[in-house]
Amino acid sequence: MDTIFSLSTAYGKAGISVIRVSGKAAADSCKKIAGFKPCIGQPALRRLKDQNGELIDRALILFFEAGASFTGETVVEYHLHGSIAVISKLLGELNLQTNHREAMPGEFTRRALENNRLDITQIEGLADLINSETEAQRKQAVRVFDGSIGRKVKEWRASLIEAGSLIEVTIDFSEEDIPLGLLGRVSELVTKIIMELEKEIESTKLSERVRSGFEVAIIGAPNVGKSTLINALAGREAAITSKIAGTTRDVIEVRMDLNGLPVTFLDTAGLRETKNEVEILGIKRARDRAETADLRIFLTEEKPLKEFIVKQELDIEIASKGDLSGVGVSGLTGYGIPELIDLVSEKLTKMALGAGIATNERHRRAMIISVGTLKNCKKELQRDVVRSEIAAEELRSSVMALESMVGSVGVEDLLDEIFSNFCLGK
Repeated sequence: MDTIFSLSTAYGKAGISVIRVSGKAAADSCKKIAGFKPCIGQPALRRLKDQNGELIDRALILFFEAGASFTGETVVEYHLHGSIAVISKLLGELNLQTNHREAMPGEFTRRALENNRLDITQIEGLADLINSETEAQRKQAVRVFDGSIGRKVKEWRASLIEAGSLIEVTIDFSEEDIPLGLLGRVSELVTKIIMELEKEIESTKLSERVRSGFEVAIIGAPNVGKSTLINALAGREAAITSKIAGTTRDVIEVRMDLNGLPVTFLDTAGLRETKNEVEILGIKRARDRAETADLRIFLTEEKPLKEFIVKQELDIEIASKGDLSGVGVSGLTGYGIPELIDLVSEKLTKMALGAGIATNERHRRAMIISVGTLKNCKKELQRDVVRSEIAAEELRSSVMALESMVGSVGVEDLLDEIFSNFCLGK
């Protein structure tokens, strides 16, 4: 394979920039550019020179031997001054080296996968970590990057292989000679895995919310103060406010970091009976988004809000214009807003605690397939005449579905899509 190189830090002026080189020829090119062959565990400050012997820069050089680096290959890192001119010069010099070429997006990480340094779920966790904006997203991404999904899949796989080996034993026996309790042990293992997988499937929705963000819809009648409230939460004029009823026609979104959680507040059209066709469309959009939101804030005045949307257990109902009554919240003056934020944060934090190890739709689909085959296996075990061969095949299908989560089988078509979202230096 070619030796690849790229800038691993952001392009532009900085105190330090890092250029990474990975491949068999990395140490050889370092000898040509820095005048020495790097050693393990011995960072060195060296002068970098081009092919004409002119000084490029002084850089700290780190060396990682094959099998101990991020990619699993020999890696040399140049930590040099963050000058656009210096970066361009060194990249150009590396491009002149034999068997060297600039890396494609995500190619360093792809080589880590090919060299068994990471599995697919860890790579997805790394991508989430790079894109994380809040503390909750960081924690979840680090957990996945650290291999939590792979470890759990390994645990499930071991149990299913045990169950499969027990079923294989029954194939060599007649129905009367099957050892007592053997099929019961298989059924016990299968039932346990089904329960664990179904729990993870359900929690995947919350894990996905931590990744992409929770949605909180502010709903209420026209002129109740929804837009004023969302402006106060955003700290800017995100929505137009007016005394004219029906000003808000579309859903306005404001994304925030709420005590470590990614949250998008939705300002929606005022809910009322109307004949205005445009306003009717706005109200429909408001209802659709509110019904799919994770939490709803019902902002009310003295008159009760007609039940356009059914309240759910965790929803919040709070009085508007609290600066006048001393009860509720006021977007105009800020009265009650800190308490409202704390309440929303508390409710969403409780939701986030239910997040599992699996974090996206791909994981969920694989687990659903696995559960389906395990249930088929269980049906076979419960037949009057057990069809051991079919039960064993269902178990194998279940294991394959789980292995697809970590990239052991059947994920080649996903790789290009996953790695295309990485930057050049990753």
